Amino acid sequence: MKSVRPSLNALRAFEASARLGSISLAAAELGVTPGAVSRHIQTLEGIFGVPLLRRLPQSVVPTDEGGRMAAKLGEGFSIIDASVAQFQPGPLTLSCSATIMMHWLIPQLAAFKRTHPETELRLNVNYSDMDLVREEVSLAIRNDMVPPPSNVIVKHLMVEEVGVVCSPEYMQKAALGAHLEDLKNAHILAPKTRPSAWQDWLEVMERPDIQLEPHDIYEHFYLMIQAASCGLGVAISPRMIVENEIRSGRLVAPYGFIDGKFNIVMWIAPHLRSSKELQDLVTWISSCAAR
Repeated sequence: MKSVRPSLNALRAFEASARLGSISLAAAELGVTPGAVSRHIQTLEGIFGVPLLRRLPQSVVPTDEGGRMAAKLGEGFSIIDASVAQFQPGPLTLSCSATIMMHWLIPQLAAFKRTHPETELRLNVNYSDMDLVREEVSLAIRNDMVPPPSNVIVKHLMVEEVGVVCSPEYMQKAALGAHLEDLKNAHILAPKTRPSAWQDWLEVMERPDIQLEPHDIYEHFYLMIQAASCGLGVAISPRMIVENEIRSGRLVAPYGFIDGKFNIVMWIAPHLRSSKELQDLVTWISSCAAR
C-alpha cells in the first residue's frame, strides 16, 4: 500500500507552531488562519499516529516525538530558506537593541548612506537570540552574553567598556568622583534587561565588597539613560551608548570607563557571507567601533 506523504504546508504549519509555542502566532507568520494551522497539525497526527503537540489553554508544547520532528524540520526549512535567499537577495537588514540603534547606530548612519547610496538598509529592533535566515536578518549586533545561533558567523566588534554616568548637576550634588563608597549615598538607577550590571561593574573595579541596591529599575537602557541625564540619579552604562551625551555635556562619567565582562559582537548570516554589500556594511560598522 502506498504511504501517505504529508504536505509541505502541513509540515511548515507544525514546525512554526512548535517553534513559536502558539498556533495563532504560527498562523500569523504563515499568513493563514489558526483553523487552517490546526487542521494541518491534526492531519499530520493522523498520518503518523502519534500526538505532536500538547494543547494548553494559551499555548502549545511539542511532545517528545513532536520536538524531535520540529527540530529536524527547522533545520531543513532553514537550509531551504538560505538556498533561496542566495538567488533572491533582498535589502540588507541590520538587527540590534533599541538602545544601540538610538544612541550609537542611527547617529552615524548618514555617513554610511552617503558612501553607499545604492545599498538599501532596513533596521530590526531585537537584542536576543534569533534565526537570521528565517527572520531575513543579514547582520545582528549583540552582546556576547547572548549565545549565538549555531550557524552564524561571529565577528568581534569591541570590548564593552562600562561606567557610571549621571548629569553634571547630580554629580556635584552627590559629591561623586573621589571615592566609590560615595555611591552608597546616591540614587541608583538600573536596567531591567541586565539586573547584574552594577555588581558586574563593581567586580571589574575590584570592589565587590560595595553593595548597591537599585532604587529605580527601568525597562530599557535608553529610559535609564534619559533618567540619568535628567538628574534622577546615577546609571550604569556601556560607553558606546552614552558617548554623544557625554560629548554634549548632558552626562558625565565620575569614575571613567573600564573594560567590562562582555564583548559586543556581530552575527553575520552565513548564506550572505559573499555579498559585497554585506561585507561593506561589516567593514563600516567595524570602523565605527574602532573610532
